Order: sequence, then C-alpha cells, then structure tokens
Amino acid sequence: MSKYWSSITKSVEPYVCGEQPKDKKYIKLNTNESPYGPSPKVLNAIKSTADENLSLYPDPGCDKLREVISCYYGLGKDQIFVGNGSDEVLAMCFMAFFNKGEPIIFPDISYSFYPVYANLYNIDYKLAKLNEDFSIPVEEFLTKNGGVVLPNPNAPTGKCIETEGIKKILKSNQDKVVIIDEAYVDFGGNSVVGLIKSYPNLLVVQTLSKSRSLAGLRVGFALGQEQLIEGLNRIKNSFNSYTVNRVSNAAAIAAIEDEDYFKKCVGKIIDTRELTVSRLKKLGFKVVPSKANFIFITNPEYAAEELFRKLREKGVLVRYFNKERINNYLRVSIGSEKDMDIFIEKIEEIIK
Repeated sequence: MSKYWSSITKSVEPYVCGEQPKDKKYIKLNTNESPYGPSPKVLNAIKSTADENLSLYPDPGCDKLREVISCYYGLGKDQIFVGNGSDEVLAMCFMAFFNKGEPIIFPDISYSFYPVYANLYNIDYKLAKLNEDFSIPVEEFLTKNGGVVLPNPNAPTGKCIETEGIKKILKSNQDKVVIIDEAYVDFGGNSVVGLIKSYPNLLVVQTLSKSRSLAGLRVGFALGQEQLIEGLNRIKNSFNSYTVNRVSNAAAIAAIEDEDYFKKCVGKIIDTRELTVSRLKKLGFKVVPSKANFIFITNPEYAAEELFRKLREKGVLVRYFNKERINNYLRVSIGSEKDMDIFIEKIEEIIK
C-alpha cells in the first residue's frame, strides 16, 4: 500500500473484470462480449472517420449520435445522455442523483460494480435479497430509500422483472431516481424506455457493447426526462467534456442505423442460447431462465469452482463468482455455435 494514496484509494475495493488472456488462445465465454464482429457499415464508418480531423476534439455534446438514438427510441434529443460505455454513465449517475446518508437499494446478487461506485462516492446502500429462484423481490424496493438501481435483465443471473413490477417501484419512489440498467435487454428482455414519458424519476441505461458488438469502442447512453439528463451533463462537464471520441461517435451511429445486422446477430445469439440450455439440461445442469447473452448454470454433482478450473485448463474461459449463494454457479457467455459446441464437448469430457 503506497504512502501516497488518499484515504479513498486505500479503502476502495476495485471492480474485478473478467480475465482477458494474452498468453494463449481461449474460447472466451467469460465477459459477455458478442461472438460476432460489428456491422460492415460500422467498419466503413470507422475508416472514413480516421482522418486528419482526429487532431480536433470531438463534439462534446455528441449531437448527431443523440439525434440518432432519440429517433430510434421516439424521444427528444435532450432526453439522451452519451458516455464511454454504460459503466461510465452509471458512475456519473451515482454522482448526479444519490446522496450521502440516504441509502440506495440494489439486489444482493447483481452487477458487482454497483457497490464499488457506492463505496467510491461514499454512498450508503442496502441490498435487496433475491428470492430463492433469483427473481427480484419487488416489495424490497418499495421501502424508504435514497434511490434504486436495478439491472433488467439481472446479471449474473439473466432473469427479468416484469414491467408491472418496475411500475410499482417507480410509483413507490416518486421523489427518488430509479435507474434501470438495460445492458442486456436486447436479448429477450422487456425494455421500459416507453415509461419515460410517464415517470420523471425513471432513468434507463443501455450500452452498445453487447448487442451491437462494440465492446471495444465503449459507448453507452442514458435515457430519461430532461431534468435527469441535465443533471448528468452537469457532472460530465465537471469531469470531462469530451467523453466520446470521433471514431466511437461515428461507429455508434452506424451500428444503430444498421438495424438488419443488429437483429440478425441478436437472433443468432438467442437461438444458440436456447440450444445450449437444452444440451446442458440433458447433462444434468440446472439453468436459470435467461433473457441475456449469457446463462447461469449449476450442477449438483460437480463443484462450480472445479468445473471453472478444468474448463480453463481445456482452453475455455467462463466466469466464477466466489460469493455467498452463487458460489456453485458459473456464468457462461453465449458465443458462436462453434464456441458453444466446444464448450459442451469440454463439459462432457470433464463430467464423464
């Protein structure tokens, strides 16, 4: 521990991302990336943007990108906020809307960046314990709180909460911001963007990393009524006015406009997910119902940590969380059909 560190640096426990190997080639099913490359139109946009204008700062307001997003979702341009991936957007949300001494609520089994943000910004929080089947206990979010953060679908479980449940939470927290993190919603979830016009306390956060195959460019955005977006802009412009670079802006626009490619890739991932679920069940695995581009699996006959280690030895990376209630589960990203064939093959070798 360095003597030069601040008290915050000394006390914070950073988020640990999935392994990004550099020593050998693996089948990577551990970070929920798309197995398919970006749209050819995205690659063309990147090439045409990588010119002498890179010596100039990008548009700080991301006006063209916000216009494209607003048209796509039927909202006003002033109802869109753009950042470097949804992680950065979420970090700014914690600063913009939550206060010290007013505990916010998020699920006990959820995206592990939420407690990191809360601790970093000295925000108290309470954990809502998921039901035994990993479903969201709506009633836990109807109590007094300083705000709500709810991923839908949830991670790492992949389970969704119905729109009616989210409406109850919004109505019960009219004086507090309710953030719905829809990073995986395109893979079969129910988006609540349509509720924004009726609920001024609703902020929806999405990303282009998963369903639009742009994890390497880091573009995320938030959608909400104007006063929420203005709050985010106040934080952004106190931190870094030029959050999204020229190339990422152009690529994001092309990705959103190429709807056919987006639907094709998402459709293939959903089909592969369902086929993989069926094959795993035949091998004795329990699979949590998923509406994401990953599945959460367990086998009563085999320890998840051992499966994780043996899969790695065989060149397949999955995610293992050594945490209470889920330490006998593995989160498996959905890769290409070939990737999942190899995954099943290696699983069969291990358990047979």
